[in-house]
Amino acid sequence: MKRATSVGAIAVIAAAAMVAAPAGANLASAPLPASGFNQPAAVQAEQALAANTAAALGLGKGEVLKVKDVVKDADGTEFVRYDRTFNGLKVVGGDLIVKRDSAGTVSQITYNRNAKAVGLTSTKPTLSQAAALAKGAKTAGFKATANKGDLVIYVAESKPVLAYEVVTSGVKADQTPSVLHSFFDAKTGALLDSDDEVKTGTGNSMYAGQVSIGTAAGFQLKDNARGGNNTTDLNGGTSGTGTLFTDADDVWGNGLASNRQTAGVDAHYGGQLTWDYYKNVHGRNGIFNNGTGARSRVHYGNAYVNAFWDGSQMTYGDGQGNTKPLTAIDVAGHEMSHGVTQATAGLAYSGDAGGLNEATSDIFGTMVEFYANNATDKGDYLIGEKININGNGTPLRYMDKPSKDGRGSQDCWTTGTKNLDPHYSSGPLNHWFYLASEGTGTKTINGVSYTSTSCNGTTFVGAGRDVAAKVWYRTLTTKLSSNSNYAAARNGAITSAKELYGAGSAQCLAVQRAFAGINAPAGTAAC
Repeated sequence: MKRATSVGAIAVIAAAAMVAAPAGANLASAPLPASGFNQPAAVQAEQALAANTAAALGLGKGEVLKVKDVVKDADGTEFVRYDRTFNGLKVVGGDLIVKRDSAGTVSQITYNRNAKAVGLTSTKPTLSQAAALAKGAKTAGFKATANKGDLVIYVAESKPVLAYEVVTSGVKADQTPSVLHSFFDAKTGALLDSDDEVKTGTGNSMYAGQVSIGTAAGFQLKDNARGGNNTTDLNGGTSGTGTLFTDADDVWGNGLASNRQTAGVDAHYGGQLTWDYYKNVHGRNGIFNNGTGARSRVHYGNAYVNAFWDGSQMTYGDGQGNTKPLTAIDVAGHEMSHGVTQATAGLAYSGDAGGLNEATSDIFGTMVEFYANNATDKGDYLIGEKININGNGTPLRYMDKPSKDGRGSQDCWTTGTKNLDPHYSSGPLNHWFYLASEGTGTKTINGVSYTSTSCNGTTFVGAGRDVAAKVWYRTLTTKLSSNSNYAAARNGAITSAKELYGAGSAQCLAVQRAFAGINAPAGTAAC
């Protein structure tokens, strides 16, 4: 790797129930590698046992399990995440997690929204597909380039219902692409929920100084040591893969936006840091845990003031006047973490789950920034501190006191949190992460002063951000489902802390006190 002139940036980006396993349930376990490595083989091995697992769990007739993800602890404990179909229809929100020991004995089953049974007596719709498609196009609010729909089972909060999932693709007025999934009751036509595959963010660029980046033979911005992470130039376009950056001497960019390579270096560096953080800290082999890298596309659109993850790749705009590329360290960390959430818990982008999804990206974007240990863009608990999106030097979000953003972010969970935009309902979990890491009170870190108080008036010390991040990663990958809420997050995080550090440990108590400190509903888990 050669030295490269670069400058780095920042990004912006329901209820699970735990029930006892069937008495004596013992699910034969295929040999799996530790830490989830060789993930495709682990998933394939578990999929071969899926029919037996469904029978052992007592799932209803017509329900079929599909393995999504496998996590295995060093002691042989396994967490296998499944999606479901019913009579050939996809079950949206039918995901579940099976925890079992090394002998294959089930100790816990987590059903999304407590939906053990997802079958229906009839899968015949009243609403026509054409009517559903028209509703989807209207809901999207932009000119559709594609619009398709299929019948699904949608697990609502009260019960599973027959629904149409309409997927409407197009481009919004601000140039952001959209792949909007709208769910309509197949009998009444009511809109049940919507979720966009494209998760957007806001940022700036050129803050990381001179850095080392991984390049390939022929001087290409392709990092074969990190699964083939690569960076391309869209040259103002809004579609396609872009053109892979190449160079004559392996010295890239000059630190100025006028040099097209500079944004490419920043994006490539951010992808590199994100890969290294997840692998070296959490044992995750790439975003999808299969050893495959991701593409970063820069120079998207015209003066596009945003960045987004679209389900498979990162894309960065050039900002106002095409002079401020949104290509910072936490842009990559935040947006690519949407991919990790997608590959694991699959948190929906609405309700409490939307806030948990967004905060997860803030948490790991922050951790990637601290992990980078970059002298020019030091780690902090400020989201978007480099972008000056407000025009007065203030950050986009504050983890120590989210309400300081003045936009409606909450410090404390309420019953109305689920009704907020995910960027604001993320506030309580961001606050939890700061409290679990640093505790209450005033302190200065890397030159930034913070003051945080709990919502319940308690004072306590934190367990450190590395502990808080490991607890949250385990919660995300082994405890949460697509519609998990703040109550499930609290239960899952305390359980994860006990598994990692032991009941009654200082780490577990810090996690528990921090969740109580944001007024998250208490469940059955306690240190």
